[in-house]
Amino acid sequence: MIADLKPYPALKPSGVPWLGEVPEHWDLSPAFGAFVPVKESNAGMKERQVLSLSYGRIIVKPEEKLRGLVPASFETYQVVDPGDVIVRTTDLQNDRTSLRIGQVEDRGIITSAYLALRPLAGLNAKFGSRLLSVWDAGKAIYAYGSGLRQSLKFSDFKRMLIPIPPLDEQEAIVRFLDWVDARIGRAVGLKEREIALLEEQKQAIITEAVTRGLDKSVALKPSGVPWLGEVPEHWEVGRVDRCMRSMRESVEPRAMVGQPVFHFSIPLVQLTGSGAVEEGGHIDSGKLRIRHRVLLVSRLNPRKATVTIAEPARGILTVCSTEFLQLEALSCSLGFMEYYFLAASVREELSGRVESATKSHQRVSPSDITKLPSLQPPLEEQEAIVRFLDVETARVDRAGDRLRREIDLLGEYRTRLISDVVTGKLDVREAAKGLPEQPEELDDSEADAGVQKPLEQAEAA
Repeated sequence: MIADLKPYPALKPSGVPWLGEVPEHWDLSPAFGAFVPVKESNAGMKERQVLSLSYGRIIVKPEEKLRGLVPASFETYQVVDPGDVIVRTTDLQNDRTSLRIGQVEDRGIITSAYLALRPLAGLNAKFGSRLLSVWDAGKAIYAYGSGLRQSLKFSDFKRMLIPIPPLDEQEAIVRFLDWVDARIGRAVGLKEREIALLEEQKQAIITEAVTRGLDKSVALKPSGVPWLGEVPEHWEVGRVDRCMRSMRESVEPRAMVGQPVFHFSIPLVQLTGSGAVEEGGHIDSGKLRIRHRVLLVSRLNPRKATVTIAEPARGILTVCSTEFLQLEALSCSLGFMEYYFLAASVREELSGRVESATKSHQRVSPSDITKLPSLQPPLEEQEAIVRFLDVETARVDRAGDRLRREIDLLGEYRTRLISDVVTGKLDVREAAKGLPEQPEELDDSEADAGVQKPLEQAEAA
């Protein structure tokens, strides 16, 4: 159905760069003829349901996120109703990536720093929201907040022309795009579930290899560690500090002057460059220097098992956060120990030793890591396990990367399709005729089949 869409037969110039040409029979109206700003005060706390703009959606803010705020502080908020369109007009100069438009689904209150717009008669509220979202996603919104202004007012864009199709056509467009959203959303969900299953498979492969080895015929013995269970009888059971040494060297600020500095960051383990440090320039505190090839194990959120091997380059000052523990190999393979810390059983054990119970700052002590029970196969067997896992995990990662790329392509295709439809580049009137007023329930096969052609088109583009 999507692949069969055609352009409108007759177009006219809109005179608006981000719109281009629009269907000849569509009206062009200034924004003040389609929306009116509303600002209903919450004085007296007449409404208590707090709303928030998040990734282009207006959501009800969870109660736990409201701690520390006294109820009276919400009297300065504005009351909004379902159908209202919220525009985040602040910080235009510094933030050009966020989604700034969202449509209200529940009556509630939202910060008065945002602009609330109410669609007027003749404008379908959802069509209006879709249209402004295209204005935002295409970054055309920033043309109305240029210069030294850090915020956007309704008066800044109220004369901007916007396209207004006949009301029945607006409803058809909304119905069609809801149908598209349902299929793409379900297909993305399926791919995300596949990615989760792949991660589970990867975890199982790693855990099996580092706790049972590659030879399934070898005899096993009790490890003496409940969460490790039985292990190959020729493996040694010890502690991390018997085969690795903890290292810690603070960075001298003057040692960073004039040097290209690279640091490992949390939570994602990635080498990022911060450039050369100049005399008198800002120098991050709380960094540790990495001089040797070491294993970096994050103390934060151990269930996520943030771990990597750091290999400092000659002539470059390499640093990491104090939230990492540096471990140098004494009588083990760094690669084997990296996989060991990635094993599901090890991650679960460390997560049970956290010093803080808060969700975002779970942390284990250095001694919890160095005194952790560890398994030590013969060194040549460790290297064989590393080679095996390098191949197997790379295979799983490639499959996951392919699925993530498909998700990205579907997102890009959805954004482009919505833009083409609400700005009149594609005619969906015939396609929408057979669609229900509300999106129907889909099974997995319908959702997956419904996006294969768009996925191929997005890949080709």
